Amino acid sequence: MIEQFTVRTFKTLDDVTVELGMVNVFIGANGSGKSNLLEALGILSAAADGKVDDQSLLARGVRPGLPALYKTAIPARPQKEIPRHLFFGARNGRVSYEVTLHNPLQEPAPAWRFKTEHWKDENNRSLVTRVPADRSDRNPERGMAALEAVRLTKGPALELLTLLQNYVIFSPATAVLRGTASETQPRQPVGLSGGDLPRAIDDLYRQAHTDKRSRQITRHVLQLIDWAKSIEWARADQLPLSPSAATSKDVIQFRDRFMHKDGNVLSGYDASEGALYALFLAVIAGHRNSPALCAVDNADHGLNPRLARSLFERLCQWYLNADKPRQILLTTHNPLVLDGLPLQDDRVRLFTVSRTDSGRTSVRRVVVDDRMSEKAEQGWSLSRLWVMGHLGGVPGDDWECRHSPEGRLAT
Repeated sequence: MIEQFTVRTFKTLDDVTVELGMVNVFIGANGSGKSNLLEALGILSAAADGKVDDQSLLARGVRPGLPALYKTAIPARPQKEIPRHLFFGARNGRVSYEVTLHNPLQEPAPAWRFKTEHWKDENNRSLVTRVPADRSDRNPERGMAALEAVRLTKGPALELLTLLQNYVIFSPATAVLRGTASETQPRQPVGLSGGDLPRAIDDLYRQAHTDKRSRQITRHVLQLIDWAKSIEWARADQLPLSPSAATSKDVIQFRDRFMHKDGNVLSGYDASEGALYALFLAVIAGHRNSPALCAVDNADHGLNPRLARSLFERLCQWYLNADKPRQILLTTHNPLVLDGLPLQDDRVRLFTVSRTDSGRTSVRRVVVDDRMSEKAEQGWSLSRLWVMGHLGGVPGDDWECRHSPEGRLAT
């Protein structure tokens, strides 16, 4: 797992370090920098895989843009210049991978250039060291760690690099989940927008025959989607679905337990979008081919507040009970999500994201302390604390974040 992630000079992230857990939820206002955090990790992922360009970023769910849009445009603090290069780094104990990247603003190139690159193993031994004065015959658009990884067969350093390389940002879209729009970013197991959800659900149910955890997830899903008697994969031509309503040959088949058995079959096109998003997160958590490190942007989209709370409570259980460590980052705007988070477990972490008076993004972990415990005894839920401005991440009421050290993690 990644224990620490650092980014500097990227969009609104002037200098931010985040200590990550297993399940990480980021809350805050629109435009506060939540998605920037997810995308910064996507850029580090592409660097770990050896090349940072539009194609590699798109494959990870990062929005491509001009170099001028990636680099922070916030004025430098007094007596401090804005660095020319963007820094990204991840660490797990003594194992670390760090890069500084550069793409000229005036003459942007198809691929970003590696300025520095450092990859260290658990003994603090350098596996890759690249500095600005490095040999001129090395291709500056190619990362050295991805090449050096060919020499390794196992070990914590290789595990960290592989974890980064496979990172993606999922952004489920209702039309794609329903099958009325095509998946443009295919990626195991479900596609970045959810276009392969029917097949992925079928895989998850097949796993449930032999895997206890998968069986638990599928049972929880039916509890969350309480109107469904069963959920399975089907061919579009086998359901009462207009040909104009589907672009996919595969669809999800629901059987409504309240309807007459002769007319209780629904497709994803007819089902509620909340049910589709619940299935999407279940696949991300349970499918054997899901990446061990991933993010879901706007994870609460389409969810009823009560379903959001219950779903995130289950999601935490799915991740915490995994046989092999899995790590996820999620952004949300739904206050009820917070009430489903077991923050007493250090593996589940909540962060507020806000902008300082100068416009820099500040990230602060919300830790259960005596003040919060006292509020809880008085009947205050986490959702209420957030809405009332006691946790930060709320425009206008975010005093603590606005007065914390700019752009840094406050604990």
